[in-house]
Amino acid sequence: MPTRNEIELLAPAKDLECALTALRCGADAVYIGAEAFSARHAAANNLSDIETLVAEAHTIGARVYVTVNTLLFDNEVKEARQLAWKLYRAGVDALIIQDTALLCGDMPPIELHASTQMDNRTAEKVQFWQGLGLKQVVLARELSENEIKTIADATTVRLECFIHGALCVSYSGQCFMSYAACGRSANRGECAQMCRHLYTITDKNGHTLQRGHLLSLKDFNQTSNIEKLIDAGVSSFKIEGRLKDKDYVANVTLHYRRIIDEILARRPELHRASSGITIADFEPDVNKTFNRGFTTYFFNGRKPHISQPITPKSMGEWIGNIVRVEKGNFSIDGKSELHNGDGLLIVHSNGETSGLRANKVEGRRITPLKMIRMQTGDKVYRNSDVAFEATLKREKTHRSIPINITYDFDGQNFIISINDSDGVTTTINREMASEPANNIASTRENAVRQLSKTGGTIYTATVEVSDAAASRHISASDINTLRRDALEAHSSNRREHFKPTDCERISNNIPFPKKELFRNDNVTNDDARKFYEAHGCQVKEMGYECQNDHSGQTVMTTKFCLMNERGTCLKQHPELRASLPLKLSDDSNSFVVNFDCKNCQMIISMP
Repeated sequence: MPTRNEIELLAPAKDLECALTALRCGADAVYIGAEAFSARHAAANNLSDIETLVAEAHTIGARVYVTVNTLLFDNEVKEARQLAWKLYRAGVDALIIQDTALLCGDMPPIELHASTQMDNRTAEKVQFWQGLGLKQVVLARELSENEIKTIADATTVRLECFIHGALCVSYSGQCFMSYAACGRSANRGECAQMCRHLYTITDKNGHTLQRGHLLSLKDFNQTSNIEKLIDAGVSSFKIEGRLKDKDYVANVTLHYRRIIDEILARRPELHRASSGITIADFEPDVNKTFNRGFTTYFFNGRKPHISQPITPKSMGEWIGNIVRVEKGNFSIDGKSELHNGDGLLIVHSNGETSGLRANKVEGRRITPLKMIRMQTGDKVYRNSDVAFEATLKREKTHRSIPINITYDFDGQNFIISINDSDGVTTTINREMASEPANNIASTRENAVRQLSKTGGTIYTATVEVSDAAASRHISASDINTLRRDALEAHSSNRREHFKPTDCERISNNIPFPKKELFRNDNVTNDDARKFYEAHGCQVKEMGYECQNDHSGQTVMTTKFCLMNERGTCLKQHPELRASLPLKLSDDSNSFVVNFDCKNCQMIISMP
């Protein structure tokens, strides 16, 4: 079982190809959706692919986590438990869950992790999951460094946190806007991404305050805070993106692999959570793959400019401002190298955006396929770098595990032994036709050369040949057969070595931190209700998905504050309370916005 001193880089995978890419590029673990009950319906995977992934991951000491993290209805609980058994038999290391029905009943002895959708913001909540035997807890994205330290000091369970990728504006598990507005539940993997819509916000008197993608946040990027997170008590570092392609996964995974490796190299008390060395043939750059601009969110306290109201799509990297506009082309300043075919986003002075593709590049002058209206001073971002993307398509990054091979002869059998730094040892014996060597030095040299040929495998070998083996000559094809058989056997032994152990289920009646639960507490089946009641908590209301009327109900609670983002924090400007509540509207819906300044929260409700 990993400890907090084992530092895990956890990468997303929408499919087997993405998962294998993540492992090659340095992930210590991957998380992937199964055929059902995953919070990303568009990223489901069959059991056969998951079994293949488990075999590949365990060969390098990496782990596979499967997301079974949707809320369940009564008629789905049995099927979800049956899926859990299938995944257990497939060798999966852990399940990431949200519904507490999976903490009781007929469940396999598999490791369970508490999804961030379980709203893990407090030490009391994390202590509760720890007391029930969950082995890893995914913390809320909104937590500050000090809040994480507080939780870590009060618990011993492994803590996982997001470090990169898209941010939900709501506390995870606490967004019901999608379901209330269009019947698609975010807690059941069907989020309509209401936070990425174009909104107009007006005050109580109907005055327009702002228009834009007002709830759309920049992307998370904790590049500068990884060591601080380790010191705060985090051991698993999670990249968001189970809908992203393999190029994104490769680039972002290798980026954080480099950062974590640098920390591990100078801190011997910390250890990598999987085996081997990542050998890369490209330089990662997270600015060059999908992003809406970057933020560290609330890790360093409340900061301005964490939203991206301009566009919910990729902004990419800023490459300059327009300095000249001519007929059919324009020029920009800056120093970034440009390429024919680059995709560009122009941000105009009025805040609107236009997209174009660079058909021809001559230094800093760009001729687009079709000229658009623009003016000097407009900002230019590159959201598609064709040269970098081509590099990712060609990349051959791989994982290498150093092994030591010894080659011996006992008078009848040729013996190959393999050992590695994980303590896995493999020995095979084969009787082969041989004859006395004419030249012992030449025979030894040939044996070393043949046994070192580990290309096409994950191994890099050093070879030792005994005098006894060097004194006998066998054909090169026989040595190659010995090597292949030994490496296959060693891979099999490594898979067995890293096979997960059974995790004992804990049954108790420790009290849940809350005494009463309501619709925002996500109880959607009878088994979950009984679970909470067994832990001293009364379910006053079943979850949102069990309710028909959402009038006047809160549909989103967020630490992000529109007033603070606009520079008009109500704590500093209490006179603005006279203009409340605010109204937030898109083309189809309108919502009521109020502010809980005591807890620094924004509350969005149905009218």
